[in-house]
Amino acid sequence: MVDVPRVKPDTRKKRAAWVVAGVLGVAAVTVGLARLNPAAPTVDRSTLWIDAVRRGEMVRAVRGPGSLVSEDVRWVPAMVAGRVERILVRAGETVEPGTVILELSNPDVQLEALDAQRELAAAESEFLSLEQRLRTELLDQRAVAVEARADLRDAERQAAADDELAAGDLIPRLEAERSSDAVQTAAERAEVETERYELRANGIRAQLTVQRRQVERMRAVVQFQEAQVASMRVVAGAAGTLQAEPLEVGQWVQPGDVLAKVVGPGRLEAEIRIPETQAEDVAPGQRAQIDLRTAVVEGRVARVDPVAQQGTVKVDIAILDSLPPGARPDQAVDGTIEIERLADVLHVGRPAAAQPATQITLFKLVDGGNAAVRAPVRLGRASVTTIEVLGGLAETDEVILSDMSRWDDVDRVKIE
Repeated sequence: MVDVPRVKPDTRKKRAAWVVAGVLGVAAVTVGLARLNPAAPTVDRSTLWIDAVRRGEMVRAVRGPGSLVSEDVRWVPAMVAGRVERILVRAGETVEPGTVILELSNPDVQLEALDAQRELAAAESEFLSLEQRLRTELLDQRAVAVEARADLRDAERQAAADDELAAGDLIPRLEAERSSDAVQTAAERAEVETERYELRANGIRAQLTVQRRQVERMRAVVQFQEAQVASMRVVAGAAGTLQAEPLEVGQWVQPGDVLAKVVGPGRLEAEIRIPETQAEDVAPGQRAQIDLRTAVVEGRVARVDPVAQQGTVKVDIAILDSLPPGARPDQAVDGTIEIERLADVLHVGRPAAAQPATQITLFKLVDGGNAAVRAPVRLGRASVTTIEVLGGLAETDEVILSDMSRWDDVDRVKIE
């Protein structure tokens, strides 16, 4: 029997084989897991706003906040600069046209009124003095004209007498002719003095007219200055309720500053503001509804402001229904204006941040409403709460309208 030597196994090769096999197995598992789709996130149904796509009539409308205003409003501005001395009536009180609301003070205005009165007195005195002097001169000229006419008559009588004497050869003919020449000279002098009197009278009238107009102008200045002084006692000017009096005693106001607003007892209208981007189709005559919080009344667009302010357009709405008791000026309201009615269109509730004539993606419900998948949707004309669907959805499809931006990185969600 021969002994066979035993061969010791190579454990290092075996161990390396096992390591390589393990690495390959881990790699295979990793690749397999990477190829699997991630699990769809779960969304609570109670937090979602879900709506179904419908076909039928869609009312296009725009909405904006506003307030009730009176159709009879009188703004009371400051006529002069001044300091508020007394406030006699507060906002909310009833006033009459002659009710004094507040009193202003300004010494400069009173001094200007006194100066105007002084200048008027001087102008009147100058007018009287000028009138007296000019009329005296006119009377002197009239006396000269009268005297000239008297001399003419004497010359005519003398010439007639000399003609008779010359005819009887009692005086020389030359003497009679001299008397005739004297008549001619006296007639010309009387005519000149009379014309001079008329010219003088016309000149005096013109001078007095100019001075009289100066007096009238000064009198108008005095009346204006007196009105300025009187305006410092600010009156309501109309019957109604006093509003908007943001003044305090001692406050300085400038001409044109609003001192108060008097709202008459007339009808109320709604003044609402529509976003500028939505107001392009708003026009007078369109139907509107005014939400007073306690009631909804019908109205009609009366006027659209042609100028936008701070991104909104002011729209005046005439109220057609009777207002409920308690409605008052400056009451906050919401107005909805009906632009048009679209017949037989596919529409759905307006999704969050959806704009007309755009394409967005919405989550459409599938699997009986237990899940939702992302779907591209093309939108058309929009209203306040609804929007037209031009493509991507069919009638009766249900979509999620609430904000799903937190799920932008997934195409499917599970709904529970």
